[in-house]
Amino acid sequence: MSSATSDSLTPAVVGRDFLASIVVFLVALPLCMGVAIASGAPPALGLITGIVGGLVVGTIAGSPLQVSGPAAGMAVLVFQLVQEHGLIMLGVVGLIAGALQLLAGVFKLGQWFRAISPSVIHGMLAGIGVLIFVSQLHVMLDDAPRSNGLENIAAIPEAVMKIFPMDGSVHHLAAMAGIVTIVSIVLWNQFRPKGLALIPGPLLGVIIGTIFAIAFALPITLVELPATLASGLNIPTGDALAGFTNPDILTLGLVFAFVASAETLLCATAVDKMHIGTRTDYDKELRAQGVGNMICGGLGALPMTGVIVRSAANVEAGATTRISAIMHGGWLLLAVVAFPFVLNEIPTSVLAAILVYTGYKLVNVAQIKKIAEFGRQELVIYFATLIGVVAIDLLTGVILGFVLATLKLVYTFSHLEIRRESDTTLNRVDLWMKGSATFFSIPQLSKALESSPFGSEVHVHVENLDYIDHACLEMLSSWEKLHQSTGGTLVVEWHELVERYNRRAEESNKSEIPGLMTRPAA
Repeated sequence: MSSATSDSLTPAVVGRDFLASIVVFLVALPLCMGVAIASGAPPALGLITGIVGGLVVGTIAGSPLQVSGPAAGMAVLVFQLVQEHGLIMLGVVGLIAGALQLLAGVFKLGQWFRAISPSVIHGMLAGIGVLIFVSQLHVMLDDAPRSNGLENIAAIPEAVMKIFPMDGSVHHLAAMAGIVTIVSIVLWNQFRPKGLALIPGPLLGVIIGTIFAIAFALPITLVELPATLASGLNIPTGDALAGFTNPDILTLGLVFAFVASAETLLCATAVDKMHIGTRTDYDKELRAQGVGNMICGGLGALPMTGVIVRSAANVEAGATTRISAIMHGGWLLLAVVAFPFVLNEIPTSVLAAILVYTGYKLVNVAQIKKIAEFGRQELVIYFATLIGVVAIDLLTGVILGFVLATLKLVYTFSHLEIRRESDTTLNRVDLWMKGSATFFSIPQLSKALESSPFGSEVHVHVENLDYIDHACLEMLSSWEKLHQSTGGTLVVEWHELVERYNRRAEESNKSEIPGLMTRPAA
């Protein structure tokens, strides 16, 4: 865990960040190309995004230790865009998304992007993980992914059969290189020596998978990088820019902005938990992401977000300032300019294998167990979001999860259980209230109170209430006056509720109990 984020650039700080930047570069290099391939785009466009994420966004980011670049979480959206509208529209959507992010940061909406149920966010990420896994499984076999998630899932038995050399194809050879890559990553993550802990598993997997393919001269598809970075640009044409008036393109730009912002700020929050230095300025981070995505859009490259794997590697490698994130962009640029012939030896099946492993990791079983601790309703929201993302599309899945989370909130703040016990001998009635007593509950509460006999002693127990609003308090006060006119009494057992809120107030350094929690005057 990093101890601080310092602005004083001492030689020791620069030295630590220099070493951390190399680690981040080694993690980012295969992921930038792999995410591009998963997105249906040339690997060069992923590398360009990584370079911009380091050199530009790293300089102006609101989260100094967060690393930005092409993200697996956006690959599904980009693939859909490329399939339906063509690669040339990628830049237009990126420009729209970046402009919206920039405006959101200017108008200080950063915190609002975080106001999303964790069950929806994790369900979205798990759904993306499933889609990446099932699509890249086909790429790992040197085969083309299908047009949607359900078709990719349905084609898995066919893909498994291709692993066996029955038809003279080379699919099984690509699968062998991919399996070697995944096994290398798993074994390295499990058994790597402490002294070599900073060597990232994906990099080692790429090296071993590539060496395996070269050693056996496997006739499988290799990465193709352009001779120069400039020749690999995908700058939007005049006709493409006319897409600004297309409602479908505008909608995709909005979806890209929303998903990229949510993923970025979720990542930034996670990074803040890894160190005790400077906290994230969410609005500044949104502005930086907006600038970065507008630049990437102008170049026709992949959209970017803050990415957790590279950011975690940055913190764990000892980075304390933004220098590391900036320098990693420089190393990516150097690799593309000076050593493209090395990158061109990497099989696409090897990069796809990294994405298969990444997709598997996004379906975080430990996170599912954690969500289950908060009740079945949260699990329903999680799986509804996941299934919606996989079976329909990402936007529909997120909207479905958001709607369910909202309905759960409405239910929570409107649901009241009332248990009634009566003792005719003592002429006493006890009403036990549990949940939230709001104006929605007034008919239910009125019915329970009005069923009490005239002249009875009515005790209302509120210690199990989560919330009671002014409308219910007024109703209790009014009914008390009416019941007293019949010779009865109303006793509201406030003391346990008041004591509970007193304890909470003390823990929060508050000196007063909320007014709603005191009994109103009769």
